[in-house]
Amino acid sequence: MFDVVFRGARVIDPLNGFDGVADVAVKDGKIALVAAKIEEAGEKEYDYSGMVLQPGIIDPHVHIGSMYGSHYGHRMLAMEGVTGCLDMAGPLNSILDETPEYGAGLNIAILEAAYPPETISCSEPSVEEINEFIDKALDGGAVGVKLLGGHFPVRPDISADFIRTAYEKGAYVAWHCGSTEHGSNIEGMLEAVDAAKGLPLHVAHVNAYCRGAVMDCVEETKVALQKLRDNPNILCESYLSPKNGTRLTLDANDQVLSKVTASCLTRYGFTADRDGMKKAFMAEHAFVNYDAGGYTGLLTGQEGIEFWEKNNTDVTGSFNVNPGIPRAWLAEAKREDGSFVVDGISTDGGVFTRNVILQNGLALVKMGILTLPEFVVKTTLNPARMLRLKQKGHFTPGADADITVFNFETQKPVAAFVAGEPILINGEVVGKSGTFITTKRGQAAIEARGFKAIVVDPSIPYTDRFVLKH
Repeated sequence: MFDVVFRGARVIDPLNGFDGVADVAVKDGKIALVAAKIEEAGEKEYDYSGMVLQPGIIDPHVHIGSMYGSHYGHRMLAMEGVTGCLDMAGPLNSILDETPEYGAGLNIAILEAAYPPETISCSEPSVEEINEFIDKALDGGAVGVKLLGGHFPVRPDISADFIRTAYEKGAYVAWHCGSTEHGSNIEGMLEAVDAAKGLPLHVAHVNAYCRGAVMDCVEETKVALQKLRDNPNILCESYLSPKNGTRLTLDANDQVLSKVTASCLTRYGFTADRDGMKKAFMAEHAFVNYDAGGYTGLLTGQEGIEFWEKNNTDVTGSFNVNPGIPRAWLAEAKREDGSFVVDGISTDGGVFTRNVILQNGLALVKMGILTLPEFVVKTTLNPARMLRLKQKGHFTPGADADITVFNFETQKPVAAFVAGEPILINGEVVGKSGTFITTKRGQAAIEARGFKAIVVDPSIPYTDRFVLKH
């Protein structure tokens, strides 16, 4: 007897070229069989006739830590059918501390963010401090590190030192592009790719550099796509929400700390200070995250101002700054060999209220911009390969039984499973705690906290971009 059998859904597995109505059987947390009709029973059975069943969605750019607004980042991802994620800032120990209580059963990889003065001492850390920072992150269980140059810039050469050192230590490294020389825009993106000098680098949320800050947003998208085509060492993702995410904190002189927030205010004609923030709230251009009880909500207008000031401005929020055309174009663009230029669809969500992979991604399918198998490639197979998760993203017998089930018509999740165990059933989050994706160096730290560890090796070159055979 199988542990679980899923019956009657349209099953999509691009790696194995499968797209059709079928049954899927699970044994010991692994895929056991995919067939048009499985005669043998399962200890548990689910009838998903009329639904779509795909390998579990992996979101390659999220923020689940409570420092970004609430404890409910895990839950908000699971509510949208996500089974795995790459957290792009941590803090590592905060997420590890919170997961036993607030986790929702997800597979989680964490990048520890380097930003002064919180995790590194200053904007010009020494080579020794860079080494110590990366060592501490890896030994603590992070899969790698992230540069927050768009928000808290350091010099380009220092960022290049981070990339090189991470590569030497076998760490995953990502960059929210921006430095002391260029902002979080197309110039910063070009600078980051050049700074990598052919080494592996995850360029975070490509759409964030195609907002029309330097050129027309369409021209910026063309430039970004060509740069990515010319530099296959760069991994990347883009998200489909109009909202960005940023910190709304002021310094002691009432000036905005984050360069991203400052540029958003300037974009709308406001000053980058307390007065400008208040005006942005009243114009409903600025939104603040708040704990709405089980999920993160948004406030704007006078309510937003009051919450922002009550919390001494040390909160996160967003602005509607992502144009629609670049979002769609970045999702569909391909290389000459047929592989996607932008590897994955992300949300930059979790705590932030833009967890719209299914809602907006399936809208692209209905518009004919992506096919449904292409959507599956970008939401599960490619993100799994980005994280070197060989056993995820497909339904080959023996692969991990991570599964997302959704209603194509409503564009909403129905259920999600990790290793064959439910984390979301009929819209209710039932998953607990979490499993952490780490390196060999971090395995002991993760297991010492009582978590299961999935060990990956980010030093393996990312050279096997998938090409869907039509």
